[in-house]
Amino acid sequence: MRISFIDHIAEAPHIREIIPEQQWHTRIKEHERCIAALIDDYLERRQQHEKDPVMDFLFEYYAFRPSHLKRWSPGFGRLLEGSDFDALEISELAITGSGAFLDPELFPENRKSAVRWILTVLRNSAGKKPSFGCFGMHEWAMVYKADQVRHEQIPLRMSGDELAEFVESRPLACTHFDAFRFFTDEARPLNKHELNRDNFQEMEQPGCIHSNMDLYKWAFKMYPWIGSDLVREAFELAVEARFVDMKASPYDLRKRGLQPIKIETSEGRAKYVEKQQEIFEKGRPVRDKLIREYRQLADYFDC
Repeated sequence: MRISFIDHIAEAPHIREIIPEQQWHTRIKEHERCIAALIDDYLERRQQHEKDPVMDFLFEYYAFRPSHLKRWSPGFGRLLEGSDFDALEISELAITGSGAFLDPELFPENRKSAVRWILTVLRNSAGKKPSFGCFGMHEWAMVYKADQVRHEQIPLRMSGDELAEFVESRPLACTHFDAFRFFTDEARPLNKHELNRDNFQEMEQPGCIHSNMDLYKWAFKMYPWIGSDLVREAFELAVEARFVDMKASPYDLRKRGLQPIKIETSEGRAKYVEKQQEIFEKGRPVRDKLIREYRQLADYFDC
């Protein structure tokens, strides 16, 4: 934290919300409680070197530290009233005569281009009609005719030949490049869409399970400038989406308490679409909030 020469709110035009001291202390406690309920048991298992194909993904692929996830930030444009800020571990916080806020002078110059790029991704996907026709086949395409699978400690629900026959019987319609890039070499030509890093922005669509999981990534990418309440909301959605993702996968997770969504059956595909639509509906307000937060950053920093 640093002491700011700004003494009055009128001298900080980026401030759009004032949070009373008792309220933000309460929000810190609520954030810590909610995150602890979601991850503390997992972290304890991880200390025992236990693999968890659901939660490992959320911390290894997304690579946002649990300690950062637990730490609360008000986000950009919010003034915290009061004088006791010891509970906040934010180096970008400026203390003023009116309270404390994230100091825009400390926003990293090298992040400004990312703000505009991510805002474009979010806007493009929000404006598209959701598609629900992929049936979670991406996880199957990642093990199609593979010599090794990503989660070697977990058995598959069918043999390699049966799995290949099923993949070949269904169209692959993945729209998310960061899932597609993990397809096996044999699976990529089977996909309906040609996906690459250059057309990422154009292909993202809001019905995609992974696109909704990525809302968590877009939230924490700008931490602490994106507030922790929104980061937590996006993380909660990502956890739910990841459970659906793995239940619909070819992995047999029943010993871990996860009953499969058998997309190899018509009933299973209908169940997947139902879950996918639920994730989409829950993701819409999160996406909208992120767009508002990113738009404020982009407008203020002219990026």
